[in-house]
Amino acid sequence: LRGSFNPVLLNVLYGLGPENPYPNQYTECEKAAIHFLKHVDDYHVDSSRIIVSGDSCGANFATRICQLLLSRSDLPRIHSQVLIYPGLQGMDFYLPSYQQNSKVPILWRETVIYFCCLYLNKTTSVINDVLESRHVPESIRQKYRKWVHADLVPEEFKARGYRPQEPGLYQFKPNVYEEMKDILEENFSPLFAPDETISKLPQTYILTCEFDVLRDDGLLYKRRLEDNGVPVTWVHVENGFHGVAILFGYGILSFPSAGRIVRETTDYIKGL
Repeated sequence: LRGSFNPVLLNVLYGLGPENPYPNQYTECEKAAIHFLKHVDDYHVDSSRIIVSGDSCGANFATRICQLLLSRSDLPRIHSQVLIYPGLQGMDFYLPSYQQNSKVPILWRETVIYFCCLYLNKTTSVINDVLESRHVPESIRQKYRKWVHADLVPEEFKARGYRPQEPGLYQFKPNVYEEMKDILEENFSPLFAPDETISKLPQTYILTCEFDVLRDDGLLYKRRLEDNGVPVTWVHVENGFHGVAILFGYGILSFPSAGRIVRETTDYIKGL
């Protein structure tokens, strides 16, 4: 980015767990964003062209921060959000992308829950129960089914190794819910934000990779945004996997898909 058109880049570093327990990461990112927006002139930034971006977990933060900033009428509005293979919900780990890519490096299906447990400072003994959706009360499942369900994923993404869930699979465990209920809140699952929030969001760039357990989170958020009239630019990398962009520029480790992600994302930002 700096080499192509010299924008002002602000990279937010936040305290990691377990020393900095959840939701410290969100509050630090939100505080940093608010401080920046209050002092844009100090950074010689055009307040009408501010973009919030992130990849993977960072895209989760960026998504939620954009939602939270909507209530701040005293601050400049975010011009666009750029979300690269975001993880956006903690309810359904049986979506097609989770089934199809359960053992695809670098982010396995079980690893997602393992990282969630570490991030939330919760016991990893609940991993299997969470994978089987036993942490989700029926009331919450029904409430968010209209936004998170395999039926909402386009059919072309179900051709490879997807099997619909059998009726009666869910066996809710209250103790698992009490341990992991944070992942069903909007801070962790910004895909659950209400329509009145989603409809006010800025134009959005979403990048998904075919071989990524988080692919369908991006597809479902794309659908929600479009259903609420938010302009979406969607890039799907057919031969990409989760985290591939970080390998860009590393010689033989730099996959062609990493180069495409960098080019597509840079072109989008330059065109704003």
